[in-house]
Amino acid sequence: MTSSDKIGTRIRTYRENLGLSIEDLARNAGVDTSLLRKAEAGEVYPPLGIMIKISRALGQRLGTFMDDQVIDDPIIVRASDRTEETANHKEGAQGQYHYYPLGKGKTDRHMDPLFIIIQPSKDKCLSSHEGEEFIIVVKGKVELIYGKKTIVLEEGDSLYYNSIVPHHLGAANGENAEIFAVIYAPF
Repeated sequence: MTSSDKIGTRIRTYRENLGLSIEDLARNAGVDTSLLRKAEAGEVYPPLGIMIKISRALGQRLGTFMDDQVIDDPIIVRASDRTEETANHKEGAQGQYHYYPLGKGKTDRHMDPLFIIIQPSKDKCLSSHEGEEFIIVVKGKVELIYGKKTIVLEEGDSLYYNSIVPHHLGAANGENAEIFAVIYAPF
């Protein structure tokens, strides 16, 4: 079973347990119905901004949809042991991100730490969701569109922002970028 299949199955299970139709969940989460159908079918791995909206609409934390097992503290993920979960964005969610979750298994966590490889994309679709994000650029250059501001960050730079402000984070200069990100989405 792929990561997309697991997430899709979990979304459908929680949705059905709440007695919601796909249309109800899409409306409550503020996401496109066809994207939600594709996510439930395992055809697309939704980007984090959309997963946060879906998880909130289902009354769950983001990690509920990403975790496979419970692990005792402390959670240690060696660089050589990172497991990729890729999101090929479709239906209004642009770009391509390769997600490496770093907190899987910690069921009581309040933040989601990730290592992300960002591939260049011409599309700069803004998204917003409740919460905060902290980013450290470890390789390449990253462009943040934050409201009406555009900021370019280089290796070693960091940023911390409220994710309710419409934003887009993408690779700058047409080359891959690598970041560490910590996402907090209140429940």
